[in-house]
Amino acid sequence: MTTVRRPRRRRWLFWGSTLVIVMAVGLGAVFGARLNQDPTLVDTPLIGEPVPSRTLPYLERDKSVSLSDLRGQIVVVNFWASWCVACREEHSALVAAAAAYRDAGVKFVGVVYQDTKPNAVSFLDELGRGEGYLYLTDPGSRLAIDFGVFGIPETFFIDKKGRIAAKITGGSTLPLLSGVLDKMLVGGTPDPSVTTAPVQEGPGE
Repeated sequence: MTTVRRPRRRRWLFWGSTLVIVMAVGLGAVFGARLNQDPTLVDTPLIGEPVPSRTLPYLERDKSVSLSDLRGQIVVVNFWASWCVACREEHSALVAAAAAYRDAGVKFVGVVYQDTKPNAVSFLDELGRGEGYLYLTDPGSRLAIDFGVFGIPETFFIDKKGRIAAKITGGSTLPLLSGVLDKMLVGGTPDPSVTTAPVQEGPGE
């Protein structure tokens, strides 16, 4: 009885086709999993890193301050501008949170991003200023670069040791802010990244 052998070339084609199918299935699973995630969720490699020790001028007075000077307090750093639609929408939540957590030792800092002083001041004149809030300018967007900001609003949470603990990409809400701060105040570790909406990269965008 003669044994019929499959030519070597056919064996290579068989195994090659099988490998392609396996890879396609694997890639499909990976991309399918990513489609189920929020595409606006942005992690930052700065989580756990010391806050940038850059000194910034106040928006409405002559003095300046460094974020490192605020060590020992929980600090919320929000990058905003008068031309940012989501910044206008989130402003009341930030003001309310600043008032609610002031006595708990939480300091809110608003950093003006690629905007003019007159426009930023007019924004605050219209919508109000947060209680105990520090409003700062960022010449040359140097602090924004340090934080890796690619659009606004973006909000960072700094723990009492001066380390970046969490980040909100997009507009903040009072429940989001409170959820992160409540965890931090009891010594817990908040989720490193939270998102609510896309950011705006520049005026009119």
